[in-house]
Amino acid sequence: MGDMNIAKLVSSCWKNVSGAASLKLFARGVQRRVPGATLDDKDRQLPWIVFLQGGPGGASPQPQEVGWVNPLLDRGYQVSLPPMALNTGYFAAYHKPQVLLLDQRGTGLSSPITAATLALQGSASKQAEYLKLFRADNIVRDCEAIRKTLTAYYPEDRQKWSVLGQSFGGFCAVTYLSKYPEGLKEVFTTGGLPPLVTRPDPVYERTYEEKVQSRNRAYYSKFPEDEQHVRLILDHLTGNSVKFPDGAILTPERFLQLGIHFGMKGGLDLVHGIILRCINDLHTFGFLTRPTMSLIENDTSADNGILYAILHEAIYCQGEASSWAAERLLKEFPEFRGAHNPQGIFFTGEMVYKHWFESSQELGQLKEVADIVASYNDWPELYDISQLARNEVPVYSATYVEDMYVHFSYATETAAAIRNCRPFVTNTMYHNGLRSDSAELMGQLFALRDDTID
Repeated sequence: MGDMNIAKLVSSCWKNVSGAASLKLFARGVQRRVPGATLDDKDRQLPWIVFLQGGPGGASPQPQEVGWVNPLLDRGYQVSLPPMALNTGYFAAYHKPQVLLLDQRGTGLSSPITAATLALQGSASKQAEYLKLFRADNIVRDCEAIRKTLTAYYPEDRQKWSVLGQSFGGFCAVTYLSKYPEGLKEVFTTGGLPPLVTRPDPVYERTYEEKVQSRNRAYYSKFPEDEQHVRLILDHLTGNSVKFPDGAILTPERFLQLGIHFGMKGGLDLVHGIILRCINDLHTFGFLTRPTMSLIENDTSADNGILYAILHEAIYCQGEASSWAAERLLKEFPEFRGAHNPQGIFFTGEMVYKHWFESSQELGQLKEVADIVASYNDWPELYDISQLARNEVPVYSATYVEDMYVHFSYATETAAAIRNCRPFVTNTMYHNGLRSDSAELMGQLFALRDDTID
């Protein structure tokens, strides 16, 4: 694929923690393609770096479609080899790659979780028990098992690998630091230093109070005409039963979920484009057309992200129940009363609500499962604060002042709690900086690692 060799690596024998079922894990490995490389190179054992995607529930991207893979390859996370067979007993591949893009358990091609595949587990209670195995603690357990397999024939001093974690992938990386630091050479996180909390309530209190509101104000400052446009759209949705092609209803609450884009570079313009289409449809035809509805459906649906919908609050829990935190706390912020707020209609952010499981046919099948997970209060520990305080693994973290999803104050507190963590702080990038500003961001993180900053 261009100047990359991409190998597909599959395991079919990793067990989940309970031993009740098998999981298939899938990853793509990447090496730099070097024409004319000789077979004499086959024994070179250059370092591995594993990428952990955001979410929860996000699959890794295709390596040729993102801008951060080449900077990693340029930095030596590669081996210059012609195609060859690699058979470790767990994995088989046709190249020997060194950048690993893992589909975390339950995502992508790694035993993906959907309503249909989850139903194979049986009753709602059994489905909920199964979902408890898809948090960061088990994701990093998978990673550590993979690392040991891929480096089994490496000299002992080369068996550690590096981790790059984006958003929730960074949360996983901090869990990795807590539980298996002996497997890590270094850690990079981008928008992914987790709040070291035991329940999601304090997370949403800060995001509702500050960043989601400030991004709404930024939106209406940039597009003041949309204050009236959004109200007209909500009036239409309130007075009519507007349905998506699959029969799900577009409620005002679901429409306001478009605000999840406000924390991304280009997100304000993306939402404005959708609102412009809506107003054009309503003025021209009196209803929303299929292309417009498809845009809204794609940008507000969690039908293809079951883990995100059900575990989004559980990723913060340690020994406490989430109890639908975003739903409970929303009532404390009148700014988010939708059309009932005379001061203006604010969009919501990265929160999950019960109505998701009522306005979607796919998620509707899992309403009881979601309730069981939300009431569970015996979640295991994700972060070892004392271990993080004595951490010896170098950590390089990009934190964003304007991050709407991982509040900057929490990221700052966590950076201070992790020994050997060096943050790169910026107010010129947003949460998707790894994708939108790949070369600049990776350059800044490598500058921290190489200690070139004066």
